Amino acid sequence: MFLQHLDCSACGRQHQWSRLQNLCLSCQKPLLAIVDLTAAGRTLTRESVATREKSLWRYREVLPLPRDVEPISLGEGGTPLLHAQKFDDNIDLWIKDESLNPTQSFKARGMSVAISMAKYLGATKLAIPSAGNAGGALAAYAARARLEAHIFMPRDTPRANIIECCELGAHVTLIDGLITDCGAEIARRKTEEGWFDMSTLKEPYRIEGKKTLGYELAGQCQWQLPDVILYPTGGGTGLIGMWKAFDELEAVGLIGSERPRMYAVQAEGCAPMVRAFEAGEEFAERWENPATVATGIRVPKAVGDFLILRAVRKSGGVALAVSEQAILAAVEDAARDDGFLLCPEGGAVLAAWRLALERGLVGADERVLLFNCANGNKYPLPDRSKRLVLAEADPATL
Repeated sequence: MFLQHLDCSACGRQHQWSRLQNLCLSCQKPLLAIVDLTAAGRTLTRESVATREKSLWRYREVLPLPRDVEPISLGEGGTPLLHAQKFDDNIDLWIKDESLNPTQSFKARGMSVAISMAKYLGATKLAIPSAGNAGGALAAYAARARLEAHIFMPRDTPRANIIECCELGAHVTLIDGLITDCGAEIARRKTEEGWFDMSTLKEPYRIEGKKTLGYELAGQCQWQLPDVILYPTGGGTGLIGMWKAFDELEAVGLIGSERPRMYAVQAEGCAPMVRAFEAGEEFAERWENPATVATGIRVPKAVGDFLILRAVRKSGGVALAVSEQAILAAVEDAARDDGFLLCPEGGAVLAAWRLALERGLVGADERVLLFNCANGNKYPLPDRSKRLVLAEADPATL
């Protein structure tokens, strides 16, 4: 293992990696894992990666778990990168389809690594606030690790996600409120209950699993990164993780210095990062009364807001907000035109790409990568319910 220590992303204070911990002891900001990339680069090469198993654990040198410890794995990673050719055959648009992960979402990446480390470091009870897919992933990997899982979800979380967590043996509590209210309840009770908090960016290793998105897409693109990446942004772990991965990839000699422009995509009904980006702020103020069908990005206040904004600005990217109508239209178009059953968050990034084209923020000749982060079957969208009723009455009406 080449993990050296943990650094605070804000004040820079170093922390030992060898004990369970959440945020920085000095400033309560997220901790980032620091890897000896010189040593890792001796064996992590283009040739060696090509011969390894098709999972995120093929990048073991830059992941935190000791080599002699078996990871908690369900076969996560290795998801396809597919050309979205039906939208326009002449446009270089690609979709990274994370719905093919275990538990059908990209949350499996972060949970595999984070729960592997949590168990290794002695955790027995895990807790998380979730609007859906993170809860399902925690429940599955905790069951695999034989650890206790406590999941707090807003009461209006899609029912499929709630059932998933219950079926996987987790203790599920529904809260009248938002994901931030769920997090507050965990914070209030975790010491007394003996829970280790697995919230987004409140422990250091979910981001290490998510950063494998960057490693994976680099290899799938023949080590030439795309011009633009559009990412659905709630807590922003994947965007921050990819930006970290790109620096690591360059340090180990797998890519050069060129970087994609990172576009953080949010819904108009919950767009704290967009508001902060446009105002030139370092941190994002809490968004009041958030509302969007894309529940995965309905995060009114992100712990890593400054890290998201830093990556977007440094890359030359932007933060974009899209309407509910545009999200639903994109989901329907992707399904009918190209066979992609996108989740609402995936619909948001497709809608954002369209908006970026319209505003001249993306060129028609640029290679653009979108993320579909979960299986669309988990989301009972209004239009889908309407079509089901019509189909039962008269299939010819569809």
